[in-house]
Amino acid sequence: MTDPNAIQPSELDQLPDRDPEETAEWQASLDAVAKAAGPHRAAYLMRRTLERAEGNGIALPKLLETDYVNTIPTAAEPSAPGDEEMERKITAWNRWNAAAMVTRGSKYGVGGHIATFASAAWLYETGFNHFFKGKEADGSGDQLYIQGHASPGIYARAFLDGRLDESQLDNFRRESGGNGLPSYPHPRRLPWLWEFPTVSMGLGPLSAIYQARFNRYLTARGIKDVSESHVWAFLGDGEMDEPESTAALALASREGLDNLTFVINCNLQRLDGPVRANFKIVQELEAQFRGAGWNVVKSLWGNAWDELFQLDTTGALVRRLREVPDAQVQTYQTRDAAYIRQDFFGKDPALVEMAKLLSDDKILECFHLSRGGHEARKVYAAYKAAVEFKGAPTVILAQTVKGHTLGEGFASKNANHQMKKLSVDEFKTMRDLLELPIKDSDFVDGVVPYGHPGADSPEVRYLQERRAALGGPAPARRVHPVAPLPAPAEKAFASFDKGSGTQNVATTMAFVRLIKDLVRDKETGKRWVPIVPDEARTFGMESLFPSLGIYSPKGQTYEPVDRDQLMYYKEAQNGQILNEGITEAGSMADFIAASTAYATHGEAMIPFYIFYSMFGWQRTADQMWQLGDQLGRGFLVGATAGRTTLTGEGLQHADGHSPVIAATNPAALTYDPAFAYEVATIVRDGIRRMYGEAAPGEDQNVFYYLTVYNEPLPQPAKPSGLGIDEGIVKGLYRFNTAESAGLSPVANAPRIQLLGSGTAIHWVLKAQRMLAEGWGVASDVWSATSWTELRRDALEADAGLLRGEERVPYVRQALHGAEGPVLAVSDYMRQVPDQIAQWVEQDWSSLGADGFGLSDTREGARRHFGVDAESVVVAALAQLARRGEVKATAVKEARERYGL
Repeated sequence: MTDPNAIQPSELDQLPDRDPEETAEWQASLDAVAKAAGPHRAAYLMRRTLERAEGNGIALPKLLETDYVNTIPTAAEPSAPGDEEMERKITAWNRWNAAAMVTRGSKYGVGGHIATFASAAWLYETGFNHFFKGKEADGSGDQLYIQGHASPGIYARAFLDGRLDESQLDNFRRESGGNGLPSYPHPRRLPWLWEFPTVSMGLGPLSAIYQARFNRYLTARGIKDVSESHVWAFLGDGEMDEPESTAALALASREGLDNLTFVINCNLQRLDGPVRANFKIVQELEAQFRGAGWNVVKSLWGNAWDELFQLDTTGALVRRLREVPDAQVQTYQTRDAAYIRQDFFGKDPALVEMAKLLSDDKILECFHLSRGGHEARKVYAAYKAAVEFKGAPTVILAQTVKGHTLGEGFASKNANHQMKKLSVDEFKTMRDLLELPIKDSDFVDGVVPYGHPGADSPEVRYLQERRAALGGPAPARRVHPVAPLPAPAEKAFASFDKGSGTQNVATTMAFVRLIKDLVRDKETGKRWVPIVPDEARTFGMESLFPSLGIYSPKGQTYEPVDRDQLMYYKEAQNGQILNEGITEAGSMADFIAASTAYATHGEAMIPFYIFYSMFGWQRTADQMWQLGDQLGRGFLVGATAGRTTLTGEGLQHADGHSPVIAATNPAALTYDPAFAYEVATIVRDGIRRMYGEAAPGEDQNVFYYLTVYNEPLPQPAKPSGLGIDEGIVKGLYRFNTAESAGLSPVANAPRIQLLGSGTAIHWVLKAQRMLAEGWGVASDVWSATSWTELRRDALEADAGLLRGEERVPYVRQALHGAEGPVLAVSDYMRQVPDQIAQWVEQDWSSLGADGFGLSDTREGARRHFGVDAESVVVAALAQLARRGEVKATAVKEARERYGL
């Protein structure tokens, strides 16, 4: 019985009903159809009506799911150009060699994946033959994000093309000899082939979106017209569980990135089993992408299904396909026709009748072999629809069988991701299925042979002709021979040498001021790419808004609330700043795209990404490794750094460890500068090294991580003397001595060397004076700009000793002869300065901020962690007391005097 007090649907609609009688007629019509023809017919009519409304531009909520059928019906498929039979032969050779490479490598225990490429072969081959533009095409060619586990198939194609030889295939996953192939797409390991590292799942799709967006940015700013470049990202349906995979879908649709296509290989399997065992991953992804505003193309069923759909006069087949869960589809792949007749067709009387018209062979062809992702015409139709669609990005959901053509032992088996080899008999079965001219006698001593039709064969000529027509080999990475960027005007850096006088300036502000000057440089200013995750005002960067503009493809379609202010919020189509909202992951993806533009587009860009230091490496360290793998160049800036400097923010915001994480990344040059002139010196040298004339033996493919602080303090002038700049860059120099500081120690006074980095040097300088005036101890103060670079230099020196090379580490050279013990202090955990302890010849001790952060004043936090000036004094006295250079009672007296 209907509740008379219940809210009726019409009451929930805010829109006024101008004609309730007409509305009632429509509703009555729907009720009549449901009663006369059934709910399925009513649902069908509703879907078609919504589709028609959407096609006519009528504003309605989008239909998030369509039937479990191909988006493009067979009758609407375009004719694919080229020779499909020749492409089948090429694909067969590539399938064989991919499986042979992994199988041959299995005897070394190095692993490898066979089943992924077997499922996706046509997804790649169709693209390589007809769509993927090479580096010689217009713009910069296309950018391909290859699914990591499919790399054997890409190597197999490069082998067929003559870009790799058998010895390289035989060294798959064995790189140490110098002739090997990396397991996955690793540009640092194979820089002429791979452009984008993708196997850290989720980062590939995220980076692909921001790469497509950065392409638009380059074009809009007039750096280079890359409007003809298309970004293709190949993903697995299981990979879409990673939050990064879908984190930026709305950005792509919001900015209309129709230069982007996701190709999701829906083989319905993850690493251990079905992706959505009890559900349907294709339908879930369709709804997710449609809801985010993407164009969705489904390519699910092959041509063998055409007969079944023609027999489906009641819609029973489409309904059954929609309700069968993914895991059951996998089961059909491995069962006989009798089982499929009973379990699939037996659920509906109409399907029982349909099955009577089908032979067992026809049923097995459909359920075992015929998938949309395995047929060139289906894939071509989907790709053509994607590149021709305008106004939004496209996702292609292609259904495949994991382990396709590898035999019954592989296809759709839960364990096939971990299966690394085929037996000889399985290879012979595969050979017969693929119709390859490989003889039994070619299997020498049970070793599967590689197959190649010959360098002048019709297959190879066809492959190379297709690639030539599309602009050259792919994938390919190319560093264009561009001239080094001219050095910015020296005055931008020199202005920091004289210090700030009586004005207090935080090093964060000093860095921002430096950037303001550098972006005005006539030669290189336009190449700077400022990136900030919605914290520009925190870092004092709002003054850049009106002068540089924030990039927006729509420009500014509103009047900003602060338009009458000097530093108003300005968006522009050619804006230079990338203000990404609250997303460190998106900002890092921006940085990666910009930092590798020198290779991707032949245009050197200088990105700097400034962020809360706590939320850079801690949140997105995986992307920093991706950046290093992709050979990116630029400046990461951890602002509001340090465990005790960002007052009041508490445990999660107190960074005491980012330099530790950064030190693990070989491509990251990590600096903790104390003074503004050090920041300027490091940035100047970084520009030279990464973008100018690198010194012999210097690796240009590095990026810089600078920590800068928000504590306003007087900035001293740069000390005079030789070697200061060298010391800043190498990581250590003497800032002053007791004598140069005017402390006039008595003769034979005990002496200690105080090393400080970042903001800690200010506590050290205060302690220097307190030691002299209160305890008669002389101390020299050193600025340690990079503990990590000092350590790396020392490690290289140690490695040289094993090669018979004699070299003293720089840190030992710098401190050689320095009198007394060494006490190192930083605003990070002691592990940071302790990196260099073993190479310091003097007695070593350190202070740091170990443990969780806390909310307090700076003074309170420093006292809590025992790193304030008073704590430094007590630690220095204790170190000298152990050496017998001051009385032990002095330590106790100091503790009591300072209330420690």
